[in-house]
Amino acid sequence: MNSLNHSDEIISILQEEIEQYDSRTRRAETGTVLEIGDGIATVYGLDRAVYGELVEFETGVRGIVLNLERDSVGVVLLGSEEGLHEGSIVKRTGRAADVPVGDAMIGRTVNALGDPIDGLGPIACTETRPIEHEASGVVSREPVNQPMQTGILAIDSMVPIGRGQRELIIGDRQTGKTSIAIDTILNQKGQDMICIYVAIGQKASTVAKLRGTLEKAGALDYSIIVSATAADSAPQQYIAPYAGAAIGEYFMSKGKDVLIVYDDLSKHAVAYRTLSLLLRRSPGREAYPGDVFYLHSRLLERACRLTKEYGGGSMTAIPIIETLAGDVSAYIPTNVISITDGQIYLENDLFFSGQRPAVNVGLSVSRVGGSAQTKAIKKTSGTLRIDLARFRELEVFTQFSSDLDEETRQALDHGKRLMEILKQPLYHPMPVWKQAVILYVATNGLLSDVPLDRANKFVKDFADTLQSENSALVEEIQSTGTLPGTAGEQIRKALESYKEQVSASWQA
Repeated sequence: MNSLNHSDEIISILQEEIEQYDSRTRRAETGTVLEIGDGIATVYGLDRAVYGELVEFETGVRGIVLNLERDSVGVVLLGSEEGLHEGSIVKRTGRAADVPVGDAMIGRTVNALGDPIDGLGPIACTETRPIEHEASGVVSREPVNQPMQTGILAIDSMVPIGRGQRELIIGDRQTGKTSIAIDTILNQKGQDMICIYVAIGQKASTVAKLRGTLEKAGALDYSIIVSATAADSAPQQYIAPYAGAAIGEYFMSKGKDVLIVYDDLSKHAVAYRTLSLLLRRSPGREAYPGDVFYLHSRLLERACRLTKEYGGGSMTAIPIIETLAGDVSAYIPTNVISITDGQIYLENDLFFSGQRPAVNVGLSVSRVGGSAQTKAIKKTSGTLRIDLARFRELEVFTQFSSDLDEETRQALDHGKRLMEILKQPLYHPMPVWKQAVILYVATNGLLSDVPLDRANKFVKDFADTLQSENSALVEEIQSTGTLPGTAGEQIRKALESYKEQVSASWQA
C-alpha cells in the first residue's frame, strides 16, 4: 500500500514538473534588472545564461554576460543605459557576442559592434563571427618564414617581422608608435595584404586624421578601421580588439594575409580594469584584475600562419603599448612583452635628438623574423647591428675624450653615418630594392668621403638615380628579393660616377 502511495506521489510530481516545464523555461530565458549604473547591470532570473553570451534589454540595447554568480549575472552594456531601470526585462539571445564579417567591410570605419560610423551607409555582410574565438592549435600552424615588409629601414634590417608574427611596438607617448604602424600599412600597397587598424580609447579626431592619411595614400582600398574612441563606453573599448581579430580571422580563413594593429593595449587593459572593478572583482597588482594576462594572451594568440590544409592564410599582429617614463618593467608592458615574438622599443631621447624613427636597436628584438627576412636585406645588413652596438659603446666612452686613435675615430664616424641613413621621414616607406642598395652602400663604408650632414640625402638620391639608370638591376632585386652576384660591382661603379657628379656641387 505504501509503495502505491509512493509511486502516486512520484507521478504527481512528474506531472507538475511537465505542466510547469514551459513556463520555467521561459523564466530562464528572460530576467529582470536588479540594479544598473556605470554601464553595468545586475540581472536576476537568467539561470541558463553562459559566460560571453549576448543578451538584449527591453530598449533594444545589447549586453554581454561577464559575471556568473549564484543568484544573478553581471552584464556589461554595449550602448546607452537610458530608459533602463530596476525591473527592466532582459532576454537571452542564445548566441555568443559576434560581429559581422565580409569583403564589404574593406575601406570602411566601424565601431566595436561592426556598425558603420563613417557615414557611407550600411554594410552588406551576410556572415558573422564570434568576437571571442579559440586560437588555432599547434597542428594547424606553420612556422613564420615569409617576410612582412614594414618599409622602415631600421626595422626591416634589424628587427624584421614575418607573416603570422606578433611584434610589439613599445615606448612613451609621442615617440612615433602609431606612425610606424601607419607606415607599415601604407607599405602593404600591392602586397595582397588586408590591414585592420583597431583604435582603442583614441580621440575621434585622431581616428579621422588617420583615415584621411590612409585615403590620401590609397591605402583604404585594403584597410578596415575598427574604432572605440575615448568617448565610447569601457565595454566597447574592451571588445574592440576582439572584434578586429574576428574580422581578421574571417579573411585568414579565406587564405588571405592580414595585418592587424592594436592601438593601444594599455588603454584596453584600463578599460578591462574599469569593468572588473565595477563588476566587484577583486583587484590585484596596480588594481588590475588577476586575469589581465589572459585578457591579452587570448587575443594575441589568435595571430598565426595557417598550414595549407587549414586555408594557408596568416594574421600578423602589431600590438602597441604605451610606457610611462620609459618603464618597460611595469605590469602591462612585461605581460605583453612575454606574449609577443619580439618588440620594437622607441626611445624618448633618440626621438628628441632627431633620430626618427627612434628605434633603440639594443632593446629591440625579433624572435622570429630573422628566418623570414628578405635575402637581399639579410645579406646587406649583416654587420649593421654590431656596428651600431659598437658605436653606442664608443660614444659613451669617448664623449669626454678629445685625443682618439684613428681606429676609434673611424668606428665613430662610420656609426654616425649609419645612424644618419636610418633616419626616415613620415609616410615614406621604402621598397626592398632601395633598402638593399642603401644598406650595401652604408655597411661597406662607401660613404666615408660624404659629409655627414649630406649622407642621408646623398644615399637616397643615389638610389633613385640607380633606378633610372639601371632599372634591370633594381627590378631583379625587387622581384627575387636577392642580390645577384654582380650587383655589388654594379652598385660600386654607379656610386663612383654619381660621386663625381655631385662632388663638384659640394665644392661650389
